[in-house]
Amino acid sequence: MDTDVKDKDSPTLREEGNNLFKRGDLQGALCRYAQALELSDAPSERGVLYRNRAACYLKLEDYAKAEADASRALDVDPADVKARFRRAQALQRLGKLDQAFLDTQRCAQLEPKNKAFQEMLRQIGAQIQQKAVQLSSTDARVQQMFTFLLDASSQPSDRQKAAQNLVVLSREEAGAEQIFRNDGVKLLQKLLESEQEEVVLSALRTLVGLCTGHQSRTMAIVNELGMQRLCAVMGSGDKAVPLAACHLLQVMFEALTEGMKKDVRGKDAAILPEPSRELRSMLRHLLDMLPAPTVSGPGRDSAINLLVKQVPRKSLRDPDNSITLWVIDQGLKKVLEVAGTIPEISKGLPLTENTHMSCSVLLSKLYDDLKGDGERENFNRLCEECVKHSFDSSDLENKLGAIQTVSALLQGPSDVGNRTLEMSGVMDTIISQCASENLAHQQVAVEALIHAAGKAKRASFITANGVSLLKDLYKKSENDQIRVRALVGLCKLGSAGGTDFSMKQFAEGSTLKLAKQCRKWLCNDSLPATSRRWAIEGLAYLTFDADVKEELVEDKQALQAMFQLAKSEDKTVLFAVGSTLVNCTNSYDAEKPDPQMVELAKYAKQHIPEEHPKDAQPFVEKRLAKLLEAGVVSALVCMVKQETPALTEACRECISRVFLALVERQEDRGMVVAQGGGKALIPLASEGTEVGKIKAAQALAKIAITSNPEIAFPGERVYEVVRPLVGLLRLECTLLQNFEALMALTNLAGISERLRQKIIKEKAVPKVEGYMFEEHELVRAAATECMCNLVLSTEVQKLFVAPGNDRLKLLVLYSGEDDERLRKAAAGTLAMLTSEQPELCARVPATTSHWLEILQALLLSQSVDLQLRGTVITLNLMQAEHSLAQQLMESEALEILSVLAKGSAPEQASVARTAKRCLDVAVQYGLIRSSGGGESDKGP
Repeated sequence: MDTDVKDKDSPTLREEGNNLFKRGDLQGALCRYAQALELSDAPSERGVLYRNRAACYLKLEDYAKAEADASRALDVDPADVKARFRRAQALQRLGKLDQAFLDTQRCAQLEPKNKAFQEMLRQIGAQIQQKAVQLSSTDARVQQMFTFLLDASSQPSDRQKAAQNLVVLSREEAGAEQIFRNDGVKLLQKLLESEQEEVVLSALRTLVGLCTGHQSRTMAIVNELGMQRLCAVMGSGDKAVPLAACHLLQVMFEALTEGMKKDVRGKDAAILPEPSRELRSMLRHLLDMLPAPTVSGPGRDSAINLLVKQVPRKSLRDPDNSITLWVIDQGLKKVLEVAGTIPEISKGLPLTENTHMSCSVLLSKLYDDLKGDGERENFNRLCEECVKHSFDSSDLENKLGAIQTVSALLQGPSDVGNRTLEMSGVMDTIISQCASENLAHQQVAVEALIHAAGKAKRASFITANGVSLLKDLYKKSENDQIRVRALVGLCKLGSAGGTDFSMKQFAEGSTLKLAKQCRKWLCNDSLPATSRRWAIEGLAYLTFDADVKEELVEDKQALQAMFQLAKSEDKTVLFAVGSTLVNCTNSYDAEKPDPQMVELAKYAKQHIPEEHPKDAQPFVEKRLAKLLEAGVVSALVCMVKQETPALTEACRECISRVFLALVERQEDRGMVVAQGGGKALIPLASEGTEVGKIKAAQALAKIAITSNPEIAFPGERVYEVVRPLVGLLRLECTLLQNFEALMALTNLAGISERLRQKIIKEKAVPKVEGYMFEEHELVRAAATECMCNLVLSTEVQKLFVAPGNDRLKLLVLYSGEDDERLRKAAAGTLAMLTSEQPELCARVPATTSHWLEILQALLLSQSVDLQLRGTVITLNLMQAEHSLAQQLMESEALEILSVLAKGSAPEQASVARTAKRCLDVAVQYGLIRSSGGGESDKGP
């Protein structure tokens, strides 16, 4: 508890809360009431505190909390009229009109002459009547729509319109409830059985509307339709239907999991059972879909996608990973069975080009969600048993399936993959099958070898034993699909030195030759997309070399081929494209070595990393310009939109890094925004790795600094930018990131009160205040500028008005600093505050004994902006108190104001006008007398 309240009792804190409430400091009042509740054991005292806190929440428009607190007060004293009326007000705002009417009716019974109660009864009665009319009308519309949809003789245009109307209606709460109550689920079930895709899609989209954010309806729908039916729809062949069904199940999962987190009160708690049983049933059906031969490739991908999203914990700080352990126990073997399927060989399960990658992502997510060595050892054991079972078979197809499983593990949880790779005979079989005459067998083995080459533990073994094999395959194979894969293996081994120019694995010029061949295959439309993807994979490794970067950005055809693949159905290409672009833009983190350490390393004859000459800034800027010209932004925007497990957190981080590099130059930001970059950055700033989120937020900040935020982020999107920007105001971020976030927030705070409220709600004000003390003068000035715009909000002004703080003192002192930017910001804030909150004027002289000198220095400044701020502050002080006006007129300020009032230069018109008003106030007070010519003399 705060030191200033630890010695106070509950009644004292409640009284302080009441006073703060009367002054309009709602947050302060909430804080005092909460502190009082911690100390109070008396039921009657707690009831009053809950009632008072409900009043605060009503003012803050947090109606759910207002209802909860008013209910707690009524639990203590059911006859508390104030608490009941406050609950009625909250319920009315929450749309619970029936309950609100009952509460208000009870209030009116207790106090029949109270006009406020009578008026509210009339209002709610009218609202209930209006709602009844709407519902009656909605009933008829719902019935009509289902009639059109279920009648085979209906015109196609009528059916299509009815389907669209039903979807739109389900998105409104009243419409969703009416569909649900009118046997809508049974009718939608019939629509799901239709053979017409549009009808099935409309049924799925309507169900999304019914389930969104509504736990009880979702549980009823899951039980009525059954997961088996929903999974069957998702497993059907068409791409659009599995995607729509996947979205429905996603919404269902969210409704049930959110419902588990909510504190359900009153009668609802008794109605709603625990949803965990439904959740586990849904997960079991998804796991059963994985090895089912009747499920389509897109349907299987959708099931894996849902497992990726729903199973692992959202935050590792949550100790409960029981769902992950349950899925591993029930379904790990099923995931590995899909991961080890080779359609070209087994003719078994239908897969898409994305299925193997999706399996790798799911395996990685499950493994990362484990806690402790015991859980990880169990995961390893299950994977090894699965691989061993297939590998010990005498059937070559089973052995190849085991190798395919190892490949999936190497791309996912690589530690597990390395352990399975070390199992007896696995590596030997991979090497031997690389020479197989069967193309499909050879392809599986070469891919496994490539994935093994990317792992540090295996790279040395493969460098010694596999390079000659890969070179032979690359030079001698007659099949381009094998050659491109062998080339990627060589690329991985050739890039082991990373960006270190001095660490070259191959002879001079070999890397450029490999890259040239990759670009050639990338542009070869006759090759299948999977093989062209491998060409980008090769470039992702080779572009560590700056010579390769330079040649790639000059090859516009290769760039556009890469961007087209990034936009295609094959999602497995996303990370390779992202990595290649990170290398080309040098947006990876490269620490410059300390010069002294370099000298010591030379002395000790140790290796020193060297930067390629073509990685210097001018070369990087030219590469960025070439990428922008080739259309990199639209490709990145498409990549962000992909709903796929392949868009991993690492992939998001790559895209964020590239975006940050693209907006580095101010003149390029307009193009990035025009092509959708601003919109794409918002989800990147809220999902992904911590580094990725920071990079995306910094890119947003750069855009918001130099572009009009309302144009760059139109509509409601501008409010979504606030949270990422506030997230940059942390000590873990660099001073540059802090500075750019403050600059961007300054722009946003100057737009509207609603935006300022959003910034305040994100708890930015204390952070901004903290940076006002920063040693770096640019950051300090930027924070003060941000505060200058935030004080346009009454809520922030009241922080300065509150007794016992030094906020005002800081502004007065900063108004006298040498840094002109800081002075302007501080004096501007002071001018605003003394204008809006006149009671602060009397406190100015108490802030520092030099206040008069500081004010006179502003008036005497060479800067017209500072002069204007000085005259406005002076005018505010004089208008607020006669004694302040007297002090000012008895100082040199009178002479300075007299001179400023006579200023005739156009740029000084505002200063002269304000100075003249100051003198007029002095005349009115009788402190000076007007001489008629604009000059003033001291009065008697």
